[in-house]
This record gives sequence, C-alpha cells and structure tokens, in this order.
Amino acid sequence: MSESNLPEVYNRLCESLRRRREAIADRAWYERDAAGHLEELKSVSEKIVHLVSELPEPVHPQVRHFLERCSYDKALEFIESGGK
Repeated sequence: MSESNLPEVYNRLCESLRRRREAIADRAWYERDAAGHLEELKSVSEKIVHLVSELPEPVHPQVRHFLERCSYDKALEFIESGGK
C-alpha cells in the first residue's frame, strides 16, 4: 500500500489529512484568529469526508476502520507505512 502506488485520491486524502493535523497543531493561528482557524478545520474536514467517499473499492479494512471512527492520524500513518 505504498503511497506512490496508490490511486490519486489516496494521495489527495493524505495531503488533506496532513493539512488537518498541521492546522490543529497551529496554536498561534488559533490564538490569533480562532474563527479563521475553525473555518480551516471545517473546510479540510469536509474535503476529507468527500475524498473518503471517492475511495475505490475495496478499501483496506484497517483504513476503513480508522476513517469511519475519524482516527485520521492513524489512517494517515497506516497509508504512509504501506499498510504495516
């Protein structure tokens, strides 16, 4: 399940998952502009939901499990590790 061998939708999903993680970690942004920070989190979360709906079947059961439970960091780590 190497990221380079995955369909493009997985690459876009990984980018969005990373973007979400970075936004959450950006406490300075939150302190400076809480509304803008929240809007970014909403936007990237909507994109993640959309990309998940576009994943080609069959979706690896572990990836599906993580995504259904919004365990986005775990899903990203699993995909990036090649399913290990």
